[in-house]
Amino acid sequence: MTLRPRFTLLAAAAALVLTGCGFGTESGEASGENAWTYTSGDGKTYTADEVPTRIIAQGESAAALIAHGIRPVGIYLSQPLKDTKSLQGVDLDGIEILGETWGKIDAEKAAALKPDLIVSGYWTTEKAYGGLENGVEESSKKVAKLAPVVGPVADQSVEKMLDGFEELSGTLGADLDSAEIVSDKEAFEQARERFRTTVADADGLTAMGVSPADDILYVAVPKHSAELADFARYGLDIIVPDSPDPDFSYWENLSWENADKYQPDLVLMDDRTLEQSTKTAEKQPTWRKIKAVEAGAVTPWPAYWISTYRDYAEQLDQLSDAVEKADPDLT
Repeated sequence: MTLRPRFTLLAAAAALVLTGCGFGTESGEASGENAWTYTSGDGKTYTADEVPTRIIAQGESAAALIAHGIRPVGIYLSQPLKDTKSLQGVDLDGIEILGETWGKIDAEKAAALKPDLIVSGYWTTEKAYGGLENGVEESSKKVAKLAPVVGPVADQSVEKMLDGFEELSGTLGADLDSAEIVSDKEAFEQARERFRTTVADADGLTAMGVSPADDILYVAVPKHSAELADFARYGLDIIVPDSPDPDFSYWENLSWENADKYQPDLVLMDDRTLEQSTKTAEKQPTWRKIKAVEAGAVTPWPAYWISTYRDYAEQLDQLSDAVEKADPDLT
């Protein structure tokens, strides 16, 4: 299991000169009645003389675009398609899959698609777009040279990220007033308000995000997980580990001997590989030294994959159910 969260420049510098949709002008402004502009998660504004239509997208970003009616010509994934939760049930007919492992993108297939835009979430901690960070294969990095790479910030707030994908989709021609899009957003807003109310009623409840591995229990740092950061903003008291990995600050790495270092009332389990993670944790005798585990207060945490308002609504409702059942006086 991979534990990384998957996972013309107007400001700052000189113009970015690219082919395709006529990207890049000396003045930093696009011209023509079909001109396109978007301020991306890296803080730079990208322009083109025409709206991009041939888009390659990272898996979760593709799910967000498709939910708004924008279909990429190609996608690259961080894990096998069958395990990519954001794309379960999504119609991918006619979309080329360019890779199903983090860091491995078929650059030749990508080039053959002649993209005029690449879309992925921007990770501020790593200052890179998802799937194109340091550590990916050198051949995969060539994909970023095929077209501009854009997308909203992915690691600070799911809500803000979804708003960013909505904005991006709008610039690409999505009908943001469609009944389905409006309904999905309303469902999210209702679920968010229910979650806030539920958390407020569970005064004193604490929670903790974890991801079990064979030799380590990873404890999530909320500010580096967009979901946990949102949950905290909505009122949930999430334990902040005091010794994050200095080289990879998304997590504190606990040996299984120290698995009970923190004692939350509710454990949030990384659900990207939930069945395997649960089996891994249950093999460890110290897992049940966490009082919430012994009490059965363990619930899935939708880690790093939510891509649509509809999915977020469903996950918030499930978490509200778990909060209602948990005992705020457990620890």
